[in-house]
Amino acid sequence: MTETFTHCALHVRDLAESVAFYESYCGLTIVKEHGEGAGRVVWLASPGSEKSFVLVLLGGGQEHVQDNDDMTHYGFSVPSRLDVDRIAERAKRDGCLHWEPRDYAPPTGYLCGVKDPTGHIIEFSYGQPLGPGT
Repeated sequence: MTETFTHCALHVRDLAESVAFYESYCGLTIVKEHGEGAGRVVWLASPGSEKSFVLVLLGGGQEHVQDNDDMTHYGFSVPSRLDVDRIAERAKRDGCLHWEPRDYAPPTGYLCGVKDPTGHIIEFSYGQPLGPGT
């Protein structure tokens, strides 16, 4: 048997607000939805990854609180350092920047952290051996 990592599921405080965040900041698109009202579930994916990995959002979650030294996060790779800087500037304007851009030794690379509407930290990185910019 070979296991395959297919999805990550998050309870979010406001489903519509979270879907809009992940579409806007992360470039994800809705690939599947089911249920209604409080039972609505949304699957999001990066274009081209719809059949291999999805982020599942479920409404009704609690606010997630995390301090600056806690490195728990979900990671997205971007094609350049400039993209990390642009995302950080946007997040600063939007009031959701969690970690200023910073360099780390390989394989971590250059990154910033942004809070989603529930408080989960999303890392945007350049220079890791995963995704674009590798």
